[in-house]
Amino acid sequence: MYRCGLLTPEKEPVPLKSIEVELQVRDHVATVVSTLSYDNKEDKPIEAVFVFPLPGDAAVCHFSATVGQTQIVAEVKEKQQAREEYDDALSSGQQAFLLEESDQSPDIFSLSVGSLPPGESASIRLEYVTELAVQADDGLRFCLPAVLNPRYQPRGSEGPSVEVTSVPASQVPYTLSFSARLSSPRPISKVESSSSLDPLQFLNAEQTQATVKLAAGHKFDRDVELLVYYKDAHQPSAVVEAGQASAEPGSLMGDPVVMVSLYPDFPQTVMSSVASCGEFVFVLDRSGSMDCAVNNTNPEQTRIANARDTLLLLLKSLPMGCYFNIYGFGSTFEHIFPESVEYSEKTMEEALKKVEGMQADLGGTEILQPLKHIYNQPCVPNQPRQLFVFTDGEVWNNKEILHLVKENASSHRCFSFGIGEGASSALINGLAKEGGGHAQFITGADRMQTKVLQSLRFALQPAVVDISVTWDLPKGVSATVLSPPITAIFHGQRSLVYAQLTGQSSEAAEGCVTVKYSLAGHPSQSQVKFSLKAVDTGLTVHRLGARSLIRSLEIQEKENGEKPEEVKKRVVELSVQSGVSSAYTAFVAVNKGNNETIQGPLVRRNVPAPRMMMMACSARRMPMKMCGRAVLGGPCNRAAPLMAMCDIAPPKGNYFGIETDSVRAAEPPQPKQPCKDPFLQLVSLQKASGCWLLDSALAAALGKTSEEVEKPKPAPVSQDVWATVLALIWLHGFKMDIKEEWELLAMKSVCWLRAQNAPCVKECLEAANMLLGCSVQEASLGL
Repeated sequence: MYRCGLLTPEKEPVPLKSIEVELQVRDHVATVVSTLSYDNKEDKPIEAVFVFPLPGDAAVCHFSATVGQTQIVAEVKEKQQAREEYDDALSSGQQAFLLEESDQSPDIFSLSVGSLPPGESASIRLEYVTELAVQADDGLRFCLPAVLNPRYQPRGSEGPSVEVTSVPASQVPYTLSFSARLSSPRPISKVESSSSLDPLQFLNAEQTQATVKLAAGHKFDRDVELLVYYKDAHQPSAVVEAGQASAEPGSLMGDPVVMVSLYPDFPQTVMSSVASCGEFVFVLDRSGSMDCAVNNTNPEQTRIANARDTLLLLLKSLPMGCYFNIYGFGSTFEHIFPESVEYSEKTMEEALKKVEGMQADLGGTEILQPLKHIYNQPCVPNQPRQLFVFTDGEVWNNKEILHLVKENASSHRCFSFGIGEGASSALINGLAKEGGGHAQFITGADRMQTKVLQSLRFALQPAVVDISVTWDLPKGVSATVLSPPITAIFHGQRSLVYAQLTGQSSEAAEGCVTVKYSLAGHPSQSQVKFSLKAVDTGLTVHRLGARSLIRSLEIQEKENGEKPEEVKKRVVELSVQSGVSSAYTAFVAVNKGNNETIQGPLVRRNVPAPRMMMMACSARRMPMKMCGRAVLGGPCNRAAPLMAMCDIAPPKGNYFGIETDSVRAAEPPQPKQPCKDPFLQLVSLQKASGCWLLDSALAAALGKTSEEVEKPKPAPVSQDVWATVLALIWLHGFKMDIKEEWELLAMKSVCWLRAQNAPCVKECLEAANMLLGCSVQEASLGL
C-alpha cells in the first residue's frame, strides 16, 4: 500500500527521515541543536508523534518548525493551554507543533507534528543546553540519548504513563549525523567515545578549540557518548553572563547571572588515609532486563554477571571495622542479612556465596520499596550509611524515588550507577544529586569495576559537613542563589553555583564566592574571585540557572508544604519568562500564515524510538495518555501461555504495554560458570583482613603449581606473608592497567603486612619477582 518513504519492519510508514545534531561545548557547558527532518510520502495528512529521551538536566530553550519557506517559532505556555491550542489548530485544519516534557520523568519528551499535508516536508529545530557531568577520571561526559528502553511503572504508582512506539535499535529507519565543536580556556588533551569518531581536528596552535564528528557508517543503535578531557581541569572559574537587553531589569533574564565552578582540594594528609568506618549498603537491580548484554560487542557479558564481579571487588575492598549489607530488587526485594553486619571473614564469605548465585530473576524494576525498607532501618552509630545503587534505570516513577532519597539525604549518602544503553539520566544523576553522592554510567566497553571502585574511593573520603556559601560583592550589588544548596563535596570534583546579580557596579569591580565546610573535624574552604564585567555568551548561563531553579521549585511543594497550585504558578512564570521547559509547560507553535485548511481525516503516525531489547507483549495493557488524548491498549495473550506453563504470577507493572521483566523470571536461572579470569580468581582468594593463604588455589590463579610457589619461600617468612607478597607482586606486575580496581584491596594487604612486622621483606620481594618474572620495587608496594 505504501510504496515510497521510510517503513518500520512491520511496514508502517515513518515520516521522520533524519536527525542532525550539532554540539557546541564551551568549557563544561554544552549547547545542542537537533534538526529533525520530516517528509509525508503518503496520500493523506498525518500527525507524527515522536517520544524520545534527552539528558535529565537539559534545559530546552528553543523549538521551531520550517515548512516550505515559512518558519514558525514556538512559545512556552502552560501545558494544558498549549495542548488545547494544538488540538484546536488540528481541529480547524491548521498545521501545529507541540513539544512537551513528560509529567513523570524530565528526561523524556514528546514531539507532535500535526497536520503535515501529503507531499509536504517539515524541518524541526530543537535546542537545549546542559552541564557536562564530571566523571571520576576527570573526563567531562556528554551523552546524546538515542535509546529509549521501556520504563517500568509499578502498579498503583502515580500518574499515567506515556505511549511509546519502539523498534530494536538496529532497525531504526531514520539516520543520525553528529558533529561537535569544542572550546575551552585550557588545552583539550583528548576526546573519547563509545562510538567511532573521525580524528580530532584542532583549530588553533594552543589546542583550546577543536572539532570532531561521528565516523561514517555510524548506526543509530546506541547512545552517543563523548568524554572530553582538558589539561589542568581542576581550575576554579566563574563567568558573569550579561542579561537579555529586551528583558525587564531586576528579572532573572534581565540581570546578569554568574556561574561559579569550584574544585575543592583536600589536604594530602586527609586523602592518604582511608576511612575505617562506614555502613555500606549495596542495592542491586535483579530485574529481567539485567540479563541483557552490557554492550553489543560482547553479548556474552550480561549486566548481572558484570555486577556480580563488581560486588566481589567491592566486598574485598571494604575496610575492617565497617558494616555492610546487600539488597537485590525487582518486583520484590531480598537482602542477604536482616540488618547490616560487621565486616569480617565470616560475614564476607557468607555474602560472597549469596552473590555467586544472584540472577536477574526478580521480575520488574521496583526500586522504591527496597529504598523505603533501607531508610526505615536504624543507622549504626558512628558508621555513616552509604548506598550504592546499581540499575539499568528503566523506571517511570522517578519523582517519587528522588523525593524519598532527598528526604533521607541527611543520614544516607547515595552513589548511583547506570548500566547499559538507555539508562535514565534523570534517575541516575538524580539519585546522586539528591543523595549527596556521585553518579557513574557504564556503557560501551566501560569496565563497571573501574567506575564503581572510583566511587568507593569517594565514599571512603571523610564526609564533608556544615557546608555554607558566602558572597563578597561590591556595595550595591547582591546575589540571589538559583541553585539548590550544596549537599556534597568531594576532593577534586566540581561544585556548580548559579546566582542572579542585582544592582550596579563598575566594570573593574570584583566579587568573591566562598564555600566553607568542615572536613574531618577541621574547618576548610574553597573560594573563587571573579570580575563582575558581564560577557555575552548567548544566555546559556541564564537558561541553566533558570533550569536549576525550576527543578528546585518542582520538588519544593512536598518539602516545604507549599500548595501545588502556588508552586506550579511560580514554575510556569519562570519557565515562560526564561523560555526554558518544565514539567508544567510546553512549547507550542501554530502555522497561522497559511490560510488554506488541510482537508481529509488526520492519520496518526508514531515515530519509533530505538530500544536495546526485544520484548513481547504483556498479558495486560494499561490506559496511556499523551497530548490530552487517551490511548487504550487492548489485551494481548501471547505471554499468558508462558505464565501458565511456568506457574508464575502475572507481572506487577507495565512497560508501556510491553512485556514486563516478570516474564523473564519464568526462565530457569542458569548455573554460574566457573571464574576464568585470573585477576578475579586471585581477588576472590583474598581474606577480609587483606592477606592471602598459600594453597593450590592461589598457585593456580598465579599460573603456577603448588610446588613452584612453595619452594622459593624464604625460610623465616610465614606462608601467609609469602602468599600476600606474591599476590601483590602479581597485581603490580601484570594488572597496572586496571590499578583502580585493586588499589584499595592492595592497600588493605599492605596494612596487614606492616602489622605482621615480618622479617626478610626484601628477600621476599626478590624471590617473588624472580618466580613471577616481574621487577616490582619495594617503594611501588608502599612497604
